[in-house]
Amino acid sequence: MARGRTTWLLSREAGPHGVTVARIRLAKPAPRGTDALGVHPGRDWFTVLSGTVELLLGERTVLVEAGEAAEFSTMIPHAFGAHDGPAEIICILDQEGQRTHLQP
Repeated sequence: MARGRTTWLLSREAGPHGVTVARIRLAKPAPRGTDALGVHPGRDWFTVLSGTVELLLGERTVLVEAGEAAEFSTMIPHAFGAHDGPAEIICILDQEGQRTHLQP
């Protein structure tokens, strides 16, 4: 568990094409600064179960609210975190996304 983030894996083994499904509770805001934004090959997808997620994509900031979803190329520098209180998401990550977002 990374500080401010709790993760539950919902798939026991990687699914077709190596994807993993996880539920993540975010308690901290998205990290700031150009060094905080990461890139990796692939695409990320998540839907917000509760709260609001702040998604930083390059120089853009997108607020994704409960019931909404986001999908983006992970070659765009990105980070995400809770906005104005905790948030929970379900995400589908490819192998690179899993290594980047689910490893401590």
